[in-house]
Amino acid sequence: MQNEPLSDNFDDNCSRFLPEAADQGCVWALRGEEGFALCESMKRPQTGVIPFWSQRVFAEVHCADDWAGYEAVAIDLEEFIDDWLTGMHEDVLLVGLNWNGELEGVELEPLDLLEQLERAL
Repeated sequence: MQNEPLSDNFDDNCSRFLPEAADQGCVWALRGEEGFALCESMKRPQTGVIPFWSQRVFAEVHCADDWAGYEAVAIDLEEFIDDWLTGMHEDVLLVGLNWNGELEGVELEPLDLLEQLERAL
């Protein structure tokens, strides 16, 4: 499963996020000169989403066009759980999980993801 590319099935992509991230001990995000890559939410206008991926290769696909100057960076899973998710909640940002090549996928509240991660780990 780990070598399979992400699909158009957002739920499948999302369900891969946790086991793959846990297996590697990190999640992947895109960082550029201005900070981490951010998109506008499809679900909530005026709300930002930071996309994260469970594998480096999934993140690197997006280092093009508007994000050509960005690079895939690993974030330790413990740091992601302890610092990032609560910080994103405080900043009123959503989490994008394993978005496909068209930057489409599941958007979650950070605290909802935190709860799922804590249950699973």
